[in-house]
Amino acid sequence: MSREYTEKDKLKIFNEEFMPHVDAMYNFAYKLTLAEENAKDLVQDTYLKAFRFIESFEPGTNAKAWLFRILKNSFINDFRKKSKQPSKVDYQEIEGYYNSSVSDTDYTIDLRSETTQNLLGDEITNAVNSLPVDFRTVIILCDLEGFTYEEMATILDIPIGTVRSRLHRARSILRDRLKQYAQKRGYNTDS
Repeated sequence: MSREYTEKDKLKIFNEEFMPHVDAMYNFAYKLTLAEENAKDLVQDTYLKAFRFIESFEPGTNAKAWLFRILKNSFINDFRKKSKQPSKVDYQEIEGYYNSSVSDTDYTIDLRSETTQNLLGDEITNAVNSLPVDFRTVIILCDLEGFTYEEMATILDIPIGTVRSRLHRARSILRDRLKQYAQKRGYNTDS
């Protein structure tokens, strides 16, 4: 149901209902995209769409859930669009590397030490980030953002049973992936 708002009304709704959620929106976008610039772009796109379609928002309802749904849909649409495009290579970057003195040096990278060096203390974050996007999304919405199953079903546009199923499966995967980490920290994982 669309309404007609004056520009003043739109700005008031935008500032009072939408802007307080900008940090939560960025956190959600970052956890979906795993890249700072992509997250910023996704949040900006979400807020542009929210303002553009502000007449379809009913003041006093859950603005955060409404924004999360826009963000999630934008992410999925962008993901689909990018997955259909062929990979792009920056030939100037490659040419620059091979023409530099770095390419003439003979060295070997120890991938194990380089990888683990940046991961210390990030086991949980990495486990969540490694989940397929459908599972990662329900974990973020429920366990990090605190949405109810009903709100999540609305945001994701799926039945509540599917929300419960995905959440159960996501938590099960995380439990398996973090079992050794928990044991190292002294937690009993036998149950």
